[in-house]
Amino acid sequence: MKIAKAEKHGFDPRRLAAIDALLKERYLDTGGFAQAQLLVARDDQIVHFSHQGTAREGGAAVDEGSLFRIASMTKPITSVAFMMLVEEAKVALDTPVHHVLPELKGVGVYDGGGAGVPFMTRPAQAPMRMVDLLRHTAGFTYGFQNRSNIDAAHREQKLENWHGNLDLDGFVAALGKLPLEFSPGSAWNYSVATDVLGLVVERVSGMKLPRFFEERIFAPLKMHDTFFTVPGDKIDRLTDCYTLVPGKGRQMFDRGAESMWSVPFRFVSGGGGLVSTALDYHRFCLMCLNGGELDGARILGRKTVELMTQNHLPGNADLSTMSRSLFSETQNAGTGFGLGFAVTIDPARSMMPGSVGEYYWGGMFSTAFFVDPVERISMVFMTQLSPSMIYPIRRELKTMIYAALT
Repeated sequence: MKIAKAEKHGFDPRRLAAIDALLKERYLDTGGFAQAQLLVARDDQIVHFSHQGTAREGGAAVDEGSLFRIASMTKPITSVAFMMLVEEAKVALDTPVHHVLPELKGVGVYDGGGAGVPFMTRPAQAPMRMVDLLRHTAGFTYGFQNRSNIDAAHREQKLENWHGNLDLDGFVAALGKLPLEFSPGSAWNYSVATDVLGLVVERVSGMKLPRFFEERIFAPLKMHDTFFTVPGDKIDRLTDCYTLVPGKGRQMFDRGAESMWSVPFRFVSGGGGLVSTALDYHRFCLMCLNGGELDGARILGRKTVELMTQNHLPGNADLSTMSRSLFSETQNAGTGFGLGFAVTIDPARSMMPGSVGEYYWGGMFSTAFFVDPVERISMVFMTQLSPSMIYPIRRELKTMIYAALT
């Protein structure tokens, strides 16, 4: 793998090096992160790729082969899979979800109850459409949000347990028995919608999600280190993963050597189940930046990528006006939502440097990526610490990367 000269591609190398120094002093030396990996590219050239920290407790340093749990950075890949089926005219953005998933037909909106009292519902004002799954306006939620009686029901029923008793079909059937938080299209809430979209991909394509991803996306893009289950001959490359526990500090969440990702999940999560490398995810970003094509492999049409990276929130609203979510992988002001990722619609309101039309997302283990089609810059950041809201690392990375532009 070749690293291009940063100066030739409009970057000040000293300013890029300053990002590594910040990561070391602020996050690694203090014990915040066990490791940090940063890849910055312009056009199709990697101009900066740094590795710091250890892959495993007391083990070797992270390197370009290190595998990371990318969590919600799985969502853009599931969204691309769905849009491939849209391009084949097998489904459309305005298709009612219950046409493909009858388990969700007639699901009502929360109108009282919960915490041991039966739920009361009222009819939804609009049908849930596929676009609602892609932009998180479906009315679903996540169990970890801790903000409503519906997410409490998710926790009680252990709906989101990937190694639990539910497969993807069973998960959606259970979801269909719970109320929605709001009528589809009327608000935004970060949710299991992309997991539901994963089942749509399975039903429409007639292929299981891991097989669809492998045959239709990963093999053509040469993403040979991206998968839901880490193969036995690659498990030695999977990094340790940590969580921050109040009062106890950084604790082991999933040890690489005996990881839960080494065994196939019963519930395959299109919303958060993948493992990947920085180089593989960089290839996915490059495909998007190139309008759906990379090295002769066309995944999507150029106009489809343009459609996905526009703001799809009703009335061109931003998340600060539409969001009911306790949690998101993004700042809310000046940020819209496209078909699978956040989209910058007003850099001034976001109070960060950037471009209109830049799109991005992150994962719960603090991983992140962004693609700027105006400056033709992309970034992939890898580490393994949850929850991702603890540190303002994404804002800092973005600010310093744009500050390095000459």
